[in-house]
Amino acid sequence: MSAPGAGGGDGAHDARGARDASSAPSAPSARGGGPGFAPVRVLPAGPHALLVELADGEHAEAFHAELLRRRERGELPAVREIVPAARTVLLDGIHDGTGERTPGERASGARERFARDLASWRVEPPQREGREPVEIPVVYDGPDLDEVAALWGVPAGEVAALHSRTAFRVAFCGFAPGFGYLTGLPEPLHVPRRTTPRTRVPAGAVALAGPYTGVYPRPSPGGWQIVGRMPDPGALWDPAREPAALLAPGTPVRFVAVGAGNGGAGALPAPRAGDFPAGRARAGDSPVGS
Repeated sequence: MSAPGAGGGDGAHDARGARDASSAPSAPSARGGGPGFAPVRVLPAGPHALLVELADGEHAEAFHAELLRRRERGELPAVREIVPAARTVLLDGIHDGTGERTPGERASGARERFARDLASWRVEPPQREGREPVEIPVVYDGPDLDEVAALWGVPAGEVAALHSRTAFRVAFCGFAPGFGYLTGLPEPLHVPRRTTPRTRVPAGAVALAGPYTGVYPRPSPGGWQIVGRMPDPGALWDPAREPAALLAPGTPVRFVAVGAGNGGAGALPAPRAGDFPAGRARAGDSPVGS
């Protein structure tokens, strides 16, 4: 994945899909849509995957949710991974173990049938079920706080109030294990990435770029505007916990302003297996452009 400051991770699936599509002409692209949404585009991505291109983030969220619902009901073919991104959903590991053909021929046939099926889906807008948000404590003292305040046209002291009043949702995950791309800020509060990325952003940094907010789970390069820090970022990714990631696609999130001496203990509930749909970081969706 690309990192959050050097370049964006948003188009990683798209670029990879375009390359793979040119090398796998046997699986034709297909188009479909849903109520209120533009048609989707389904492309081959390598020998066992499909890349579904959607109109925007809301469409991608709705399509991802529909895939999870159908998989839960046993209505999908065998798919190893379902990975949402900004405007795409990647379905990898599509298998078909029937028939007398070679494994490659079976997989190709299954993929073509699945692509046509996906293009015919009618997907409803995402349903916002009443799940309790994960609360993340933040000390709003970031090095880019004044710049963000200027871009927003407010005093620096109002950034925390505006940001913490926003209802966020994890659109997709990427860049590093535990990193979620959170949407929710209205368009007037979208900010550009820094002109010069930092070579090192500390773990726990709460940063903004474009429509997204993210919390860095570990130190890395990054170019997002840092407005604060999470006192104890270890909760974002804990390999000893199941699931390891605190944030997964669809998770509602609320930031809670705390003082510099408050670690925010107790603000973060440990996630339970099955609470959230599975979401996995991929090397092409990083926030270095973050």
